[in-house]
Amino acid sequence: MTEILFYHLERARLENILPDLLQKTLHNKWRAVLRVGSREKLEVLDDLLWRYNDESFLPHGRSGDAGDHPIWLTDGDDLPDSRDILFVVDGAAFSLSEIEKLTRCVLIFDGGDSDQLEKARTIWKKIKESQHDATYWRQNTNGRWEKAA
Repeated sequence: MTEILFYHLERARLENILPDLLQKTLHNKWRAVLRVGSREKLEVLDDLLWRYNDESFLPHGRSGDAGDHPIWLTDGDDLPDSRDILFVVDGAAFSLSEIEKLTRCVLIFDGGDSDQLEKARTIWKKIKESQHDATYWRQNTNGRWEKAA
């Protein structure tokens, strides 16, 4: 069964935490999809993954053959085969049925955005009503992630 993680951004921005999460994904030898809620945010994150570190970059793509890219970026509903993890950000949509074949689904939502917060609450309730395993993570005052539910 797919493990579903909710990351509630309260002290950090998506751009600050996403590269680390994707680095850990690649370290686990997983292939990821990063699903973004808007074309504008997709452009921002695409640029970020190329330049977030002066000594490195996160290999990714959003055009061509998805199989060539360990991290696939999309603002659509595509979920290429042979993926282990789906990151859902910026209020992007997903369905429980589409994540059944994944190891993990990570929803990252901005606690300062009332629309994203309400959407995350609705999804949390649906997941808890289903038989999926979900955990809720929030940052403590030191910026470390703590499991809250």
